[in-house]
Amino acid sequence: MGMNLMKIMQQVQNVQKKAGAMQEELANLDIIGESAGGAVKVTCDGQGKFKSIKIAPEAINPENPSAVDSESIEMLEDVISAAMKEATAKASKEMEERMKKITGGIKIPGLNF
Repeated sequence: MGMNLMKIMQQVQNVQKKAGAMQEELANLDIIGESAGGAVKVTCDGQGKFKSIKIAPEAINPENPSAVDSESIEMLEDVISAAMKEATAKASKEMEERMKKITGGIKIPGLNF
């Protein structure tokens, strides 16, 4: 019986290591979503966390993209990025709080919250 328990514990530790490595790998991915024919691009990591947004002038003024100055685009990207990051942080915190209620504060391997 003791050997089976040791084997199970080793398997759990291996799963924990693999889950940690996978989480790190996912955090380092860049996944890009596009709309408006590529004029708007949003980048998230493999965990779904927002990283950045890029907006082409034609997304703002399709009839006359050259009328849109780069400072306006950068400012728009910055305020959208700030709002997205705040929403992502709030969502993560909410998920963490709800998961702690379910698990009683116990950390479960593979569930990063």
